[in-house]
Amino acid sequence: MRDEELLTAAAIGDAAAVREAVTEGADVEARDARRRTPLLLAAAADHVEVAQILVSAGADPNALDSQHDTPWLVTGVTGSVAMMRVLLPAGPDLTITNRYGGVSLIPACERGHVDYVREVLRTGIDVDHVNDLGLTALLEAVVLGDGSEPYQEIVRLLLAAGADPHLADGHGVTPFEHAVGRGQMRIAALLRDATGPRA
Repeated sequence: MRDEELLTAAAIGDAAAVREAVTEGADVEARDARRRTPLLLAAAADHVEVAQILVSAGADPNALDSQHDTPWLVTGVTGSVAMMRVLLPAGPDLTITNRYGGVSLIPACERGHVDYVREVLRTGIDVDHVNDLGLTALLEAVVLGDGSEPYQEIVRLLLAAGADPHLADGHGVTPFEHAVGRGQMRIAALLRDATGPRA
């Protein structure tokens, strides 16, 4: 019963109820029907105070649910820098991948989460990780972005962090070629300047 109360409280962001449930012995690794833990529920809804309580109680930032999400991975989807900072001291596995084979950086680039991308790149996460769709963070920013200023800034950040502009998708199309094909001329210019001849 306490476990169910903890899951519900975490999902709705009731920090007082979460603290009480944890104090009274609820399992911080309890699972709902989709195998989501209280910390994953809190992370998905960006309930930062709840996450702080759970992390202090030893909750696992790498606990996988039935969709292959973890508390850490969902921060890339929400783009919450505050949640990322709460989870980092808990020791998230930066190499863990979602159901598409991507690390947390990739969905953040897809969704245009500039502040998150800037912060997560400081963790040493693999900037050139290739997901199961054959896409890197740089490719996702171009292929799934709209070329607007947030995506331009993400491309700048990725390149500054050492992203390889030569890495093509599974069909051999480079980020530059994708940008040109989508009319993203400012991003194409950034990539052209970064590409140069191969070493």
